[in-house]
Amino acid sequence: MKLENAVVLITGANRGLGLAFAKEALARGARKVYAAARNPASITLKGVVPVKLDVNNPEDVARVARECADVTLLINNAGVAEMGGFLSDDAEAMLRRQLETNLFGPLRLSRSFAPVLANNSGGGIINVLSIASWITGPILATYSATKSAAWSMTNALRQELTSQHTQVLGLHVGFIDTDLTSNMDVPKIAPELVVSRTYDGLEQNAHQVLADEPTQQVHQALSSHPDVYLVAMDSH
Repeated sequence: MKLENAVVLITGANRGLGLAFAKEALARGARKVYAAARNPASITLKGVVPVKLDVNNPEDVARVARECADVTLLINNAGVAEMGGFLSDDAEAMLRRQLETNLFGPLRLSRSFAPVLANNSGGGIINVLSIASWITGPILATYSATKSAAWSMTNALRQELTSQHTQVLGLHVGFIDTDLTSNMDVPKIAPELVVSRTYDGLEQNAHQVLADEPTQQVHQALSSHPDVYLVAMDSH
């Protein structure tokens, strides 16, 4: 789908990658951009419509779906990350907290906006995933599990929404140069570049975008049939 004349809703749009998504949507000619955050006063970008939204609050999600019935592109960007492995004392609590935002948040939004998108000729959904959807380690083990779950959900939603012509795109990327990674001494990619590549993929009808070189290398190493997950299990 094209960004020109699209009506875009972005979660977690007050900073970092979400803010970059909002800026580039406007630059590419989106007709309207809803910038969602728990505190709408934190939305300072000119040209967007601030929206109060806590993705963990089902009532918030339902209200926004009613009030923003012209949306043609949903970007599930809001997410959280906590450091820790599965053998840490608070592993279960960490996992539950992150699942609530990283899995159930996008699921709530996608379910609520699926009929909205259907009414608006199908449209699209972008789910912000991670290189951690495929590889993990003790530092980000619980976070990685939530992104793996979100990747699986994205693939299933893509199949379920095919009949209403909704494009579902999974964005995979490593470390992004935002305030969330400011204290991490690792290679990072600029959020503007991630967004540009993601929107390019959307406009080329892609199913996924591998936004940086580490993610591309990991994906290539996973399988000789990298798109096998696009096929439903019951189709074999």
